[in-house]
Amino acid sequence: GYCEGGGNRKGEGIMKRLQFSIDIQAPRATVWRKMLEQESYRDWTSAFTEGSYYEGSWEQGSTIRFLSPGGEGMVAEIAESRPFEFVSIRHLGFIKGGIDDTESPAARAWAPAYENYTFVEKNGTTEVVVDLDTNAEFEKMFSDLWPKALRRLKELCERD
Repeated sequence: GYCEGGGNRKGEGIMKRLQFSIDIQAPRATVWRKMLEQESYRDWTSAFTEGSYYEGSWEQGSTIRFLSPGGEGMVAEIAESRPFEFVSIRHLGFIKGGIDDTESPAARAWAPAYENYTFVEKNGTTEVVVDLDTNAEFEKMFSDLWPKALRRLKELCERD
């Protein structure tokens, strides 16, 4: 019922799956690299936070931290990685002041949350599909910012 979890404000903990996609005139290996390599990652993700970067690796099973210049962000693990085809990020919690938080009620209300990138190439065009779990608090922000980020990624891939 509605009382489960008690004290939920703004629909916290109630996850919704959002999907965004874009067609990019480039082979999927190029799109994969531009999306995930540090230098170009910093560029397209500036739509969310200027100076965003990650620490870690996109290999299956590895820990990855998504950070802002101030050291805040999210800690995750790569649940699945099939190069040039699919990557699944399992978000585990937040990073505050450089410290991973996977145990607090706020982190537990939200994690695990998945963010998946799928790359499908047809006739030299790659469709990137992003599926992500979010709560009501972030839904509008992601709906505004993901399309901007993907347009920026498209520019980066098609420029070369």
